[in-house]
Amino acid sequence: MEEKTNVMRLLEQKKIKYIGHAYANTGVVSGIDVAAALGKTPDQVFKTLVAVGKSKNHYVFVIPGSKELDLKKAAKSVGEKSVEMIKAKDLLPLTGYVHGGCSPISMKKFFPTVIDASVADWETFCFSVGKIGYQVELAPNDLHKIICFQLADIT
Repeated sequence: MEEKTNVMRLLEQKKIKYIGHAYANTGVVSGIDVAAALGKTPDQVFKTLVAVGKSKNHYVFVIPGSKELDLKKAAKSVGEKSVEMIKAKDLLPLTGYVHGGCSPISMKKFFPTVIDASVADWETFCFSVGKIGYQVELAPNDLHKIICFQLADIT
């Protein structure tokens, strides 16, 4: 993989082992299609979603590409009455990432992060590294070395 993103550089700086995957120039964007391009099951390739709570606080939810975020479960996991997805146009100014390339690591600001509990079923899982067409695969425990997150049933 010739191109490195800030997320990959941070993983290397922290000496966290990862496998880089590229599927650039394939036109693939959906979680299921990304999984197919990587030769993985859609339950092992996660997508990063950003939501805003009734309190106006923002939250990051990381779920399998094959699943949908359950807004009620998501709200409960962060102690909010309700949450809703942010508008796509608000993603870049808020996180520094574009839609389809959002990573839970190295956003402009850290937001409380919840990863779907199904991640515990995997030795490694994949997620975006901040650029469309690029993913990393690493162990869930290794992600804890870089960001704080909690596990919850949010799909």
